[in-house]
Amino acid sequence: MTCLLRVNGVHFGYQGNSVLRQATFDLEEGSCSALIGTNGVGKTTLLRIAAGVLRPASGSVSLRGRPMETIHLKEIARTIALVPQQLELPFEFTVQQVVEQGRTPYIGMLRGPGRSDRMAVDRALDLADISSLRHRIFNELSGGERQRVKIALGLAQQPSLLLLDEPTQNLDIGRQVELIDLLHFLQAEGITILASMHDLHLVDKNFSSVLLLSPGQPLASGSPEQMLKPSILERAFQCPPDRHPLLIGRAELYRREAL
Repeated sequence: MTCLLRVNGVHFGYQGNSVLRQATFDLEEGSCSALIGTNGVGKTTLLRIAAGVLRPASGSVSLRGRPMETIHLKEIARTIALVPQQLELPFEFTVQQVVEQGRTPYIGMLRGPGRSDRMAVDRALDLADISSLRHRIFNELSGGERQRVKIALGLAQQPSLLLLDEPTQNLDIGRQVELIDLLHFLQAEGITILASMHDLHLVDKNFSSVLLLSPGQPLASGSPEQMLKPSILERAFQCPPDRHPLLIGRAELYRREAL
């Protein structure tokens, strides 16, 4: 497989406080990876660095073998879409107007949206199952509806790499299942996916690899089977294995396999 994004030895901090230390990983074309870790450990920061929004204090980020800092912002935006946790809009934009912003990297200053742009917006609305909301005001939507609008905004960019920051936030169980199905579909379409995930139950069977951020430790990566071991999760989340259903189940599985 071809490497789409390479993060190598990245350090980053805020006001002298180190957040990321020696973060190193590759995202292969067409892969689907989960980014896990405790709150405040740097998951959002890492996604923003991967998207080219932040520059690391040291280390490097390359996109298809090219240093990120040498690539024009418009080209990055046509390749990478970042779906944030929060999207605050000061005006009463409709859902369609919000999703249309995803076409900004493709529209020149002297022309409006063309047929291909409208088709991309319609497809993004359809994939996120919000076509019926296109004329609703974004700020009047529920949390779950807003989440799907943000995903549609990212899809409208027609990216090769989709970065999602807690995409299941504010989604009920049914919508979480729909989101996971959508990620599988997008992966089958050739889109590479990296999503920070809070619910480890959704990670186990739905992602091909896992990136783990732990306080004060370098980023660790591996398959779900390697990274979701009770001993690893207990240290990373400071959670006794007998207090979390996922850890209890996996601990029992490892005990049976050892017999």
